[in-house]
Amino acid sequence: MLRFAAKIVAMFLVLCAIYRPASAAEPHWPPSLTIGTASPGGTYYAYGEGLARILTRVLDIPVTARATEGPGQNILLLEAGEIQIGFVTLGVALQGWNGSAPWTGGKQLRTMRALFPMYDTPFQFMVREESGFRSVGELTGKRVGIGPQGGTSGAYIPEFFKVLKVDASLVHGDWTALANQIHAGTLDALAVAAGVPFPSFNDLERKGKVRYLPLTPQQILDLRLAMPELGTSVVGAGTYPSLRSNYGTVGLYNFAVAHRDVPADLAYAILEAVFANHDELVEVHSAAAETVPPNFTHNTFLPFHDGASRWYQNKGVVGVIRND
Repeated sequence: MLRFAAKIVAMFLVLCAIYRPASAAEPHWPPSLTIGTASPGGTYYAYGEGLARILTRVLDIPVTARATEGPGQNILLLEAGEIQIGFVTLGVALQGWNGSAPWTGGKQLRTMRALFPMYDTPFQFMVREESGFRSVGELTGKRVGIGPQGGTSGAYIPEFFKVLKVDASLVHGDWTALANQIHAGTLDALAVAAGVPFPSFNDLERKGKVRYLPLTPQQILDLRLAMPELGTSVVGAGTYPSLRSNYGTVGLYNFAVAHRDVPADLAYAILEAVFANHDELVEVHSAAAETVPPNFTHNTFLPFHDGASRWYQNKGVVGVIRND
């Protein structure tokens, strides 16, 4: 009887070993991670899906990319503890840090810590070629798609148009839906802040001829005087089939941020995974060519996560790193 009982116990232990739930690679790591991205059809979403695949494989824990409205919502989700990693443009992050925009509810949102630089986000204005529009100023009275309300475009384009005295009718929505409306002729233009090439623009290029409306040097100056966080940006000729010359505009840099409570060694491992698999990330989206360590200096105000700071210091990356 004792021998039989011992066999039963042994079998039970074997079954427990086979069917026990997967645990994190380190006991103090969370069992999974969620990355806040943006709406389908945009650069954040494509980049986030690729990053999730890399981190799942390297960290040995499930990592998922969550579709969101963009940086503003990502910051709010970090504050609520619903995601552990989020993508932000530094302009929207500055609004959140200072509690200076309506979407913050007047609260200083300071749970986020910088991890790594992603890429520059140029602002781009696109119309169908048959529309006849040739300048941003001609969009007065027109319907312009500006993406989800919580995205960078949704936050900045209304302010852009105030500065440029363009009285347009602004339409929110996910980028895939807005691109479909442009193609159907129910929208007149798209105003987008995103890494290039923007996936929805590529889709529209395959369906018909389009045109990119430039900002004049004076408009660029006016925008930078009104919003000092903006920098000059250039979308290179050939980035899109219809873009035959360099497209001068303004832009904001993107960063991946993490909740401050993410374990330091996990944050370190995330940076190690990202930079060690850079080529794979570039295959996901060419904007990731700018996801390189020296670009961390684009962040001048967000504290870096302790684990990220340690990574940059151990790798001898030159620059000034701000911590708490």
